[in-house]
Amino acid sequence: MVAIAKLEDCPKITIQECGEPLIAIPLEKFAVTTPHPYEKLGANYGGRSPYYLRQGVLKALIAAQSKLQEDYSGWQIEIFDAYRPVEVQQFMVDYTFASVVRDRRLNLQKLSAQQRQSIWEQVYKFWAVPSLDPRTPPPHSTGAAVDITLVDHRGETLDMGSEIDEISPRSHSNYYANSKTKERRQYHARRELLHQIMRKAGFRRNPGEWWHFSLGDRMWAWLCNRENPANNAIARYGRF
Repeated sequence: MVAIAKLEDCPKITIQECGEPLIAIPLEKFAVTTPHPYEKLGANYGGRSPYYLRQGVLKALIAAQSKLQEDYSGWQIEIFDAYRPVEVQQFMVDYTFASVVRDRRLNLQKLSAQQRQSIWEQVYKFWAVPSLDPRTPPPHSTGAAVDITLVDHRGETLDMGSEIDEISPRSHSNYYANSKTKERRQYHARRELLHQIMRKAGFRRNPGEWWHFSLGDRMWAWLCNRENPANNAIARYGRF
């Protein structure tokens, strides 16, 4: 099993907020998941839009889209989620907890302390803690993280081998890396295509989530430093 990148287990990453604004994503340039998946579930963005990113992050995402279309005419990056207030992070953490309870056919009111602990551990393998501490913001609350996949020239969303937000080992970025079957090798190839397009634009991918990319937040800085400890990268985007 691939280890999941969780900032809670990482050395402290300093944030030096650069003050860049959140900018609306020009949705006409991308494919977009509609209606927005979390708003559809009832998440309240408080009048804000999930389709926003920090100015520099958006510029890099547009560059990634341009590079993709140079190599694969008619293809698009599909945006699943971008900016996410901490309140929405809390909503989705609670929703996911309830979903795991339901999937396990358990009674929420009769959970033992051990069962609750086990479920929370599973949830937090894939969801950042909805922290209000300015030193430890959830990645999406900074406007520097985006969840994406790929759409081909026929307008079809590619099968990546797991759904976005799927709580399963299949969601680990390299889950299919050593697969023997053609179908599973294709899943890995598609994930790597997305990875390389985004990496060339400056993003880093969460090893535990093939769809999650960030640039300039704590996750990004930690991953850069893990690649090259001499970098001593710091985050430039805090909670917005």
